[in-house]
Amino acid sequence: MAKRLPPLNPLRAFEATARHASLTKAAGELNVTHGAVSHQIKALEQSLGVKLFERTGQRVKLTPHGAEFLPAVSAAFDGIAAATQRMTRPASAGALSVSCVPALLLLWMTPRLGSFTAQYPDIQLTLIPSNDPKDIRAPDIDVCVHYGDGSWSDCWIRKWSGLELFPVVSPTLINNRPIRSVRDLADHVFLHGDDGREWHTWLAAADALDLERGRRHRLGDARMATEAAVHGHGVALGDSVTARALLARGLLVAPFTLSVPAVDDFYVVCRNEMRSAPIVQLFIDWLFAEKERDEGRADAPVAGRVPSRRKRPALKVIGAKTAS
Repeated sequence: MAKRLPPLNPLRAFEATARHASLTKAAGELNVTHGAVSHQIKALEQSLGVKLFERTGQRVKLTPHGAEFLPAVSAAFDGIAAATQRMTRPASAGALSVSCVPALLLLWMTPRLGSFTAQYPDIQLTLIPSNDPKDIRAPDIDVCVHYGDGSWSDCWIRKWSGLELFPVVSPTLINNRPIRSVRDLADHVFLHGDDGREWHTWLAAADALDLERGRRHRLGDARMATEAAVHGHGVALGDSVTARALLARGLLVAPFTLSVPAVDDFYVVCRNEMRSAPIVQLFIDWLFAEKERDEGRADAPVAGRVPSRRKRPALKVIGAKTAS
């Protein structure tokens, strides 16, 4: 005997209403009237013989029965969506939209586009410089490579890379205005890619929070701060992922061996239903393969690791005599 299942439309109305906690928003998503959603939920409640929602004004709240029922319904719809993606999207051809942290996109991903194109010539990428969490839910974005604490909910997520921070400066600037010790930083412009927390973390590890800091520029993000450093406008905090190529090419030098772990990490994130799409899997696999390839290279003088827990870490100066 076939298993007894509730009708599809009432299940869709239930899942959308539970997700939005609103009949009106669910109706908008499903492109039906508020009354139609309410009628479908009542029909589902009658079919199951339990109450699924409690109405409080304009909002609704799941009952214990509804909270127990929702995970199974959501998982079923996610499975259907994933299967649909696998069937309708080719494995190695088509369009793929990627949202990526601006600094990582410009300084790490863009130089490697040739590698991706060589492997998957029939995949057309749309690359969006962004670290906006809203991109994870955006229907026109397939996968995100974002910087954060990994606390995004109701999505597929995997840590891609940690990173360490250390000062970087152009060879021309350091030759004209030497940096022989951490105290010499007081004679330079501090370039901030955030609200100042990252520089505070590094200076704390260097036992230099009392350093007199005068001139400083606050730029929009790490990419802009790094570019400003390349052009000789001051000292920025580079990181062990995005600054590697600039150090290898001699566009930047790392004056100190001290590096500190960044507050957050890089993550690959996407909607649950997108994870199993073959074209998304290919891109994610490529990302991790490229990262492993980087870790196997020793082609860039990245600042060495000095544990930040040391009270007075040694601050060896390097690169002060680099030719301009």
